[in-house]
Amino acid sequence: MLPVPLNPYPLMSSYLDNMFGLSGKVAVVIGGTGELCGAMAEGLAGAGAEVVLVGRNQEKAKARLDKIAAAGGKAWFHAAEATSKAEVEALRDAVLKQSGRIDIVVNGAGINSATPFFDITEEEFDRIVRVNLKGVFLGCQVFGKYLVERGQGGSIINLGSMSGVVPLSRVFTYSATKGAVHNLSLNLAREWAPHKVRVNVLVPGFFPAEQNKKVLTPERVSHIMGHTPMKRFGEARELIGATLLLASDGAGSFITGEELIVDGGYHAMTI
Repeated sequence: MLPVPLNPYPLMSSYLDNMFGLSGKVAVVIGGTGELCGAMAEGLAGAGAEVVLVGRNQEKAKARLDKIAAAGGKAWFHAAEATSKAEVEALRDAVLKQSGRIDIVVNGAGINSATPFFDITEEEFDRIVRVNLKGVFLGCQVFGKYLVERGQGGSIINLGSMSGVVPLSRVFTYSATKGAVHNLSLNLAREWAPHKVRVNVLVPGFFPAEQNKKVLTPERVSHIMGHTPMKRFGEARELIGATLLLASDGAGSFITGEELIVDGGYHAMTI
């Protein structure tokens, strides 16, 4: 009797590795200490990429780093403020020094607020714009310049929102910034396509996370479930497949300027 191979489908495994494998790639995940981007970082590491988790709190990163290491992945943490160009440039330089290259960038830092429109202060407005829009702008500018000048292509994934596609109530400034992120991403996709640098927007539907817990009141949850055909929230791990598609030079080679929605059918529902 012939021995059973460890992988009974070696051709399929090879095909998937060629399509979605990220071995030898380096991914920088800004906002990687958060719940959603942290899961995306795990997925990137699981596909073979060396992952750099970027945030302001190393303690928040530790559990994620330990989980990636336990699964056989490679990841490390770098503290940086996404709204500071000097710190984003220092992040780029640190990654190039330690890892030697950068291939994938996730711009995922973000904050939210449920303040009634007439009560939004200038300070709150400026703070949300600074994090949600300026942070993505700087990530694209600093890392995009590197990728374009390197001339070997690359993938930038910006975290959008359903509120950047259709207006959502009670998150006025957040929605405005996410709409701008969508617009900026599509503009850059057009500009950088000749350089093989792909820019896409990953658009989560409703995923419970730190930044939106304050707006998920029982009444609002009821409305969300009534508008979501799958009748549930998304789980962070359910963003991984879309992340790998957009990150991969194999599977995602002709995908740029895309707003990839992962929402359980929310966007398909009308009445």
